[in-house]
Order: sequence, then C-alpha cells, then structure tokens
Amino acid sequence: MQENTIFIKSLDMDARGVGHMQNEDGSQGKVVFVEGALPGETVSFTSFKKKKNWEMARMDALHHESSMRVTPKCVHFDVCGGCSMQHLEPTAQVAIKQRVLEDDLKHIGKVRPLNVMRPMYGPTWGYRYRARLSVRYVAKKETVLVGFKERKTIYVADIKSCLILPQHVSDLLLPLRALIGSLSLYDQIPQIELAIGEGVTALVLRIMAPQTPADEVKLKAFADLHGVQFWLQTKGPETAAPFYPLDTDLHYLLPEFGIKMPFKPVDFTQVNHYINRVLVGKALRLLEVRPDDRVADLFCGLGNFTLPLATQAREVVGIEGSTTLSERALDNAKANGLSEKTTFYTRNLFDVTADDLVALGKFDRMLIDPPRDGAMALSEALVELSQSRADLLPKRIVYVSCSPSTLARDAGILVNAGYVLDRAGVVNMFPHTSHVESMAVFNLAG
Repeated sequence: MQENTIFIKSLDMDARGVGHMQNEDGSQGKVVFVEGALPGETVSFTSFKKKKNWEMARMDALHHESSMRVTPKCVHFDVCGGCSMQHLEPTAQVAIKQRVLEDDLKHIGKVRPLNVMRPMYGPTWGYRYRARLSVRYVAKKETVLVGFKERKTIYVADIKSCLILPQHVSDLLLPLRALIGSLSLYDQIPQIELAIGEGVTALVLRIMAPQTPADEVKLKAFADLHGVQFWLQTKGPETAAPFYPLDTDLHYLLPEFGIKMPFKPVDFTQVNHYINRVLVGKALRLLEVRPDDRVADLFCGLGNFTLPLATQAREVVGIEGSTTLSERALDNAKANGLSEKTTFYTRNLFDVTADDLVALGKFDRMLIDPPRDGAMALSEALVELSQSRADLLPKRIVYVSCSPSTLARDAGILVNAGYVLDRAGVVNMFPHTSHVESMAVFNLAG
C-alpha cells in the first residue's frame, strides 16, 4: 500500500479528516477521508479502501498538529467505538458540528438562518444516562466482555471503564463481566440496555435462554450489592419486564415545569438528562407559547415536550405513530394532572397529508421532534396546506432534530410553505461523538 501526505481541511460526520489529493497537473484530486486526522493538520496516510472519487485511509504520521488536538482522556479511545472525537477539544467539537449544520442548510436545503443560535452545552463526561452495551463471551480468552463495539468491527471492545458513562455505571463494567461469566447462560446474553432515572439504574438483560434458580439468586445478590434494578428481555423490546427489585420507580424530572416523567428502560428517552432539560426549556421559550394557544407536538413520544407545553398553553395535541406510546403519554399527563389540557392521537406522521392536518384543526404553534428520518411528509403537507387552507398554518414552528441533513431537507420544504428560517443552532447532546442534535425556528412570513 502506498503512503501519501495530505493537508486536512475539514471533518466529516464520522469525525474523519477530509482532504484532497493533488493531481499531476496541480489541480485538486479525489477526496480522502483520514481517520484520526483533524482540520489544519498535515498527515501521512495509508489508504485501505479506494473508490473512483474517494479513498478511506488511516493516519500513519502527524507532521503538523492542530491547536485543537488534545490527548484523549480515555485509555480505550483508540479501540472503542463509543466515542470518535476525544482527540478534539470540546468547544472545537461543537464548532465543527455547528459548521455541519450550517453547511447542510446551505447545500441541502438551500436556506440560511437569519440568526445562528449560541450552542447549548452541558457536561462533557459522565453524561450518558442511556446506552446499549454489547456482551460477548470470548472462548479463546474464557472471559465475558461488556461494552461498546470496537471501531469498524463487530467485536466488543475490551474496556474496563468508560468516561462518558456516569462513574457508578463505569464501575459496574468489570463486576458485570464477572456476574455474567458466572451464570449458566453466560453465552446467551448478547446485550444490556442501560437506563438511568432519578435514583434508579435499570439494566435490561437480553436473554436467549431461560435462567436457572441459581442464576436468579446471583442476579438478586448483584442488584442488592450494587443498587441496580434488573429487567429481563426474552425477545423484542415489548417483552422487557422488571425482574428484581419490582417496586422501583423509574422516571426523570423536568423541574422547570414541575414534571415527573415515568418511563421504561427500553423507551426512547434522551441520553443526556441535563441537556434534555436545557433543550425543553429553550424550545418552549423559542415557541413563545401564549396562555390561549392551541399547540401541536408532533412525534411526541412519552410527552417530553407535550407535558411542559401543557403548563403554558390552552391545549396541546400530541401525535405519535405508536398507539402504545400515545396511551402511555396520556397516562403521564394524568400522573402530572395535565390530562384536561392534553389530547393524544395515533397517526403515521410519515404518511400525513394536508387533509389530515385540516381534520386536526387550527394550531397556533407547532413543535416537531422527529427521528433521524425527519418530517418530510409533514413538511410537504404544510406546503399543500399553504395552497388550500393557509389560515390553518401555525404562526411559528420549532423543529428539534437529531439529523442535520434531514432538518436541512425539511427546512427547504417549509420555506416553500411560506416560512422563514428565523434561527438555527446545535445542541451538544452527545459530547465526544459525531452525533449532532440541532434546533431550528420557523416563522410564517407576513
């Protein structure tokens, strides 16, 4: 394999350095993605995957170091795939994510925000309150591994600690390896789902075989010793059920709004509780909800935004694609004394039409918080609504996104519905990773 030298201009979404080869005539050649390289650096690299227009490479030597480079704090960083940006100074990580968002808005959505919001920050270590840990029995080593996958492989990284997990969970990694290795089904547990609530740490064991009475004794003893709650999952997420102890209340708090949010460990909740509080508060302030407003919360989940909105608006309608989630969101509204101000519907928002929006009635404000696929059908339905019943369009939309590319795509569509992209910015929900959480505000023109 040939070794080359290249200047790195930027980072891609997987935190790889991006540079260009130089053709023999001096013109810019194919793009090269170099793992471990940072913008502003000159590096030697070896390509391990080549295509017509690009190459994938690993860094062999660093000739000019970026001022943004720092020594990774975690000893497992070079192997573990849980993080990809620990070698980059944290504020620089956020600046690069902001650039990704702005570039996507410009090139994909063909829009530019009137204002760029200051990034929202939180703790950079010990923030991950949700995680899916892989488990693997390695026969050659006669040991069980618990952690994240290695970079670019299917194998589980041999980690003994994790700095993005809370300290008490990091401290459980080696005891969990020993526990699972002592069970009869030591090679029948492929995964542990971690979910932390207020004072509760839940661990969902995905088990592929029945546990024995001796296994049950060991699990209960471990739970008592380490103060955790075990759940067992035999098939899909719907089969997850508490095992021991049974009387633990799993919930998180939104203290600014007096909300207590019950959840199950297999539910989707934000991984970063501190940033989630900041995110909810910021979204509601940007939405500028008035006491007489009727508000829509689309892709509402368990009511993370719906219930805080209900403390400010006349009525909030939460819509989710799952009947189970809609029913549980209503249960959460009842538990918080907000059922009279909330209504929940089950609708497929990936197939929504303008007629569906007309049937739901007039909304003064709308909050959209879709999964990674975005809200393309909804955005197109709003365009159609602008042509037939413009009087039903909400005056302001706040769009919370975990994918800057689909947010940018949908922003371009919403502009065609008569909206102006008032502001946009990033939320550092996942420090040291390449994941970008963002938020955008759209105002109806005129």
